[in-house]
This record gives sequence, structure tokens and C-alpha cells, in this order.
Amino acid sequence: MARTGTQMLLLVVALTATAAAISGASASSIPEEVPPYNPLEHDSLHAKHFDGGEHNAQFDHEAFLGPDESKKFDTLTPEESRRRLGLIVDRIDEDKDGLVTLPELKNWIAYTQRRYIEEDVGRLWRQHNPENNNTISWDSYRKTVYGFMDDLSSEEREQEENGISYKSLLKRDRNRWAAADKDLDDNLTREEFTAFLHPEEHPSMKAVVLQETFSDLDKDNDGKISVDEYIGDMYRSAGDEDVEPEWVANERESFSEHRDLDKDGYLNEEEVRQWIAPNDFDHSEAEAKHLLFEADADHDEKLTKEEVLDKYDVFVGSQATDFGEALARHDEF
Repeated sequence: MARTGTQMLLLVVALTATAAAISGASASSIPEEVPPYNPLEHDSLHAKHFDGGEHNAQFDHEAFLGPDESKKFDTLTPEESRRRLGLIVDRIDEDKDGLVTLPELKNWIAYTQRRYIEEDVGRLWRQHNPENNNTISWDSYRKTVYGFMDDLSSEEREQEENGISYKSLLKRDRNRWAAADKDLDDNLTREEFTAFLHPEEHPSMKAVVLQETFSDLDKDNDGKISVDEYIGDMYRSAGDEDVEPEWVANERESFSEHRDLDKDGYLNEEEVRQWIAPNDFDHSEAEAKHLLFEADADHDEKLTKEEVLDKYDVFVGSQATDFGEALARHDEF
């Protein structure tokens, strides 16, 4: 049976949840692959902060502005980007002393993430709950997102494209729904729905994030991650004669020296957890430290507005950097 446009649209809704939420993905069919999403290392398009020795500026732009707010700067001139960034700096400077400190920058990054999540959840809550009831039932959610599967054959449900099937997407959402459903009534309150859409932000959902990441990496389903599966998340050879880049060799070494803690040649679940969600890791603080390092020209561990504006392309995008989405809200600018 041919997949209809309606089915594809519904699949997009499913993927928005199953890809760990900070994804603004769209698709016309089952995508080439839903990569393992590590919110501590990837931007909303699943590109890593550092990949192959290259720095991904989009990660910083999204952390600083929020995923949804980082797309309009690419329509701005560098001059307008700098002007708007200057207004943002004034807001970050909580004590108005003309300097941005690490705690102030950390607070701002945490705020942009919270704001994005609240807006994203609000949009999807209205979409799945137009009558604004106190809860959304699993049956209602499944019918809206996966109802088209009732008309598919068993073969069509299980048909895989690059390891992904409608059946596997449904199973993933069902497991995540159950994990978010704290009162076990199969209905999600808005708070529970937030945990379902953004499990990376909820401590109680860490096991789900780990399970999904591990499942994505474990291509042969043997319960452990080989170095080739680990590398396959980042690099795919074009052919047998393709020579691996040096950075791939470095990643293989990193796997052996730093990821594979028990030196058995594989990553188990605990080793993957230490990788994607190390204990006491604060994402907002880590990103704030990175931005401070990039822009702090005089190394006094504080940023003046001039230092931020001199490095505006680190914080935001513009036509010149071919990237970005600013806080393009008229009441703020």
C-alpha cells in the first residue's frame, strides 16, 4: 500500500517526539535515519557540537538563543545581528554592571532552553488536546499520530528503511509514554506530557534516554556497543577502499581509552550512560564556559559587551555566517 501524504505528516509528528524533542524535523517518508540524540552533544538537527575535529557553531547558537529562536538571524545583516545581540547582552547582565559573568550566562542559557520547551509543549498540547482537557489519553495520542497504521498490513508496519519502521516508532513512543505516566492511568497531564516530549530535561526519564540511545547504537541487537557501531554513529565509509580520516582514528582511540571503562572492547549500558549523561554534568554551565572561553579576550573570566559583539558569530548567526534564528520578536527588539 502506498504511503499517503497524511501518513507522512503523522509520521513527522511521531518523529518529533521520538527523536527526543528538541528536533524541528520534517520528513516526506521514513527518514534516512533517526540518529542517536544526545542533548548534551547534538543540536536540534542531530549534528554534534564537535564532529571530526570541526566546531559546529549551530550548537552554540541554539544553546544561546534556543532552537526555535535561532533561525531568523540568517536573514539579517552582520550589523543588524550585532545590534540585536547587544540588546540580548543587556538582558543577560542581571546586575547591570556592564559585565556578563559565568553565572549570568549560565542562567540565560538555562532560560532559553526552558522557554523553548514551554513553547514547544504548548504548541503540541494544543494540537493533541484542542479542548484543553486536564490530560491526554494514550488512545487519543495513538489515534492521532499512528491511526493510519490500522490500514496497513503487518508487512507494511514492519517494513524498515535504514533500520526504522512504523512499528518500532510506535513501540518507542509507547515505552516513553509509560515512563512519563507517573500515576499509571495511561493519561498524561501537561507536566507528564512535557516529560514525554523532552525526556532529556527530566531526571526521572534518564533511563528512557539511555535505553533509546543504546538501542539506536546497538545495530546488531547483541546488548553491547562495538567500536564500529560507535564510529557508525559519526562516520560511514563510502566504500572498501575509502581511507578513514584522522579524526576517526582519534575517535577509535577515544573509544578504547575513555569510553570503554572495563576494557572489554565494548560499551555496556553503564558506560553509555557515563558518556551521554555523566554524573553532575550541567549542560548550561558547560556551554556558558565554552562561550566565555571563546569570547573572553582579556581572560578576566567576564565578558564586556564589546567582547561579545567582537565574537558575535560565536553567539548568533547572520547572512554572513549563513546561519541562525534570532529573538526576532518585535517587543524585544
